[in-house]
Amino acid sequence: MKRTSIVVSAVATACIFAMVAGCGSTKTTGVTDTKADKGLSVIGEGVTYDPNHLVNDGKPIQLEYWSWNSKGADPVIDMIEPYTKIHPNVTIKTVNVSWEDYWTKLPLVLQGKNGPAVFNIHNSYDALIRPYAADYDVDVKALEDAYTTASVHVADGNVKYIDSVINTGNIYYNKTLWKEAGLTDGDVPKTWDEFREVAKKLAKWDGGKMVQAGFNFNGAAYSAIYEGLNYQKGQVLFSDDGRKPDYDNKETAENLQFLKDLYDKDKVGATDFGNDYAQSFGNGQSAMIYAWGWLDATMKEKYPDVDYGVFATPTPSAETPFAYDRYNGESTPGVNSHASQEQQAVAQDFVKYLLANDDYIRAAVKEMNSFPAKKSLQNDTEILSRPVMAAIKPRIERLIWPGSMPATMETSATTAFENVFHNGKSIDESLAEAQKQMETDMKNSDFVSAENKYAFYDERS
Repeated sequence: MKRTSIVVSAVATACIFAMVAGCGSTKTTGVTDTKADKGLSVIGEGVTYDPNHLVNDGKPIQLEYWSWNSKGADPVIDMIEPYTKIHPNVTIKTVNVSWEDYWTKLPLVLQGKNGPAVFNIHNSYDALIRPYAADYDVDVKALEDAYTTASVHVADGNVKYIDSVINTGNIYYNKTLWKEAGLTDGDVPKTWDEFREVAKKLAKWDGGKMVQAGFNFNGAAYSAIYEGLNYQKGQVLFSDDGRKPDYDNKETAENLQFLKDLYDKDKVGATDFGNDYAQSFGNGQSAMIYAWGWLDATMKEKYPDVDYGVFATPTPSAETPFAYDRYNGESTPGVNSHASQEQQAVAQDFVKYLLANDDYIRAAVKEMNSFPAKKSLQNDTEILSRPVMAAIKPRIERLIWPGSMPATMETSATTAFENVFHNGKSIDESLAEAQKQMETDMKNSDFVSAENKYAFYDERS
């Protein structure tokens, strides 16, 4: 998840523009650890970590960890102190770089010998960092046994990172407006037909002017919701070889028409009402919206007084769909393949500690409001007490990851939406134009979809 709460530190700047100063280099001063047997238990299921050993032969060593987040927003940082308490000869220094600068500066420092030994990853920048990321020194089968989505990250029998937690779209609803409309918990819709009836009850008009939207998908919402709608009908986003977009098809057309009918026929929303769907929801002007887990942080920060709930996105029928929606994951950290052998060995040990440690995943769940990819925590009562986690749990096996999609899959789709809803173009014409733009944008791309790694891929239409 993109988070931009911090600025580039002086240390980071020094590393980039004066690498000769030795940022990230092994230090020879500090505590020496002579106690291999820590008297601690082995942790983890599938992927395990035995803390009873010396790291770097007990000799002092310093690593850097780069992130665009700070403590409390990056679970890796939360785990540094407990790890270095076990291995006191290790120092892990955090360097914070703003999101806007991170993806320019990180690849530069990873090319040299003085870059961070460990670094934060967002899978949308996979192609940028993959050349510098070492394969994990962890048994891949054990990873697949321990983490639900690990298999989609396997390439040539190895992984460079996996998902710690995952997220997907849900319907957020204003409980106060829900109650005012005479709705109860028993009215939570399961199908889209039920949903549209509920949305009608939540919409309010004053003559020809909308004063409350029953459902609002204005702004960036369409570019996310169309993917789930297509997947529910068995329509994947890419061709069989995974290299070509598949946007202009009858399912996309049907789903766009469905959304247009919600506004034009059912009158549950309007294109000129609440252009920012999240802001409109926070202001109490829209009763329901489709959003991912990030919305909780927005609501907590900007709209703390709104009483809202979450329920799973409806489906076309009561039958299990091909997939409920797309998901995306928050990545575990990368290990710098250009770091020294000593630093890489410690970095690999730290990563294994994270992968085996439930506390790391619990922190990720809390800080990113996302569902644990770790199987052993997917039935945890504390985690499932969070509304978003409870909504995702029944759908976990039927969520699909298309890979780190090129941005055009969403930007061009947004243009199609705007052409239909705002510019009066036909659906057929708008989809054809978007398809053409997507193909143009991906012409020289190395992207290959991960859709065929989905367990139920052969069920597609």
